[in-house]
Amino acid sequence: MSTAVWPPIGPRKLAAEQAASQARELDWLLVQLRETLQSLKAGLEECAALLTPSEHGSTLVLSSVRSESLKGLVTRVGTRIVKGNVKLRMASLPPPRGSPTFDLTISSAAQAPTLTVQQLTAVRTSINSCLDVIDVTTWTGDATNANFVAGQLRLLHDSLQEARQALKGYSDVQPPWWENALDEKTFDPPLPPNVSFHLFVFDAALVLEIRTLELQHAGEETHSGFSIRDRLAVALGGVRPPNHDEADRTFTYKAQEVRVKEKIRVETQDPALISAMAKLNALEHSLGLSRKALGIVMGRDD
Repeated sequence: MSTAVWPPIGPRKLAAEQAASQARELDWLLVQLRETLQSLKAGLEECAALLTPSEHGSTLVLSSVRSESLKGLVTRVGTRIVKGNVKLRMASLPPPRGSPTFDLTISSAAQAPTLTVQQLTAVRTSINSCLDVIDVTTWTGDATNANFVAGQLRLLHDSLQEARQALKGYSDVQPPWWENALDEKTFDPPLPPNVSFHLFVFDAALVLEIRTLELQHAGEETHSGFSIRDRLAVALGGVRPPNHDEADRTFTYKAQEVRVKEKIRVETQDPALISAMAKLNALEHSLGLSRKALGIVMGRDD
């Protein structure tokens, strides 16, 4: 099946009519994109509200799977952890006399350092950047200029993608645990020097990793994560050190070479973060369709 113009017109006039038709379509699309931007803005504001500090915050349960190694609660208010108590049962971290567990409690003192989840701060910053781009596109720039709008949509997509990736966990916003040592005064009593407390976001879930550390002395040989001292202790009937995915590695933590004796990882689902993740995915998909439509009408099929 084919289409033709009737009555027939010359090639030059046909090209002019096609250009005029494409210009009208572009004008119509730019008007529609204003409504799309307002819809995106409403969705982004909903995401920002999910990360805004509320009166009571979100209290999340921490529990190790099929063991009593870690039990606790943390309260998230916006991007900060304001309350928390974690009870540990670890072979390498004996509890104080008279207590069945070793407790880590986030300090409530006014002068105590704030425990902030850096990825959530990055998500809020990226969302605010998205809102700024929409405001500039709508009120400051020339919303009838297709090249300007296309550039703004590209900036909006970049910021939106940064927010989603930070919440997903595939981001360099959160440094690795050995480069992100918490101030021991964040806890009351202070965090022991041989314990690493690492809190981060992965797949819109809050993840806590607790590690007990041991100094790696110069020249000390390790084999499959165990030093000569450990292997000798096991040979004499001692308890075999727990195995984990970092047992055969050495890290530089607080300017010292250390190895991980024991490691616990727990995840807790945060409904607000899951909702924000779903909204960001939907917004990115909608924005991608708008960018593709604008690119086609502008003749940028790439």
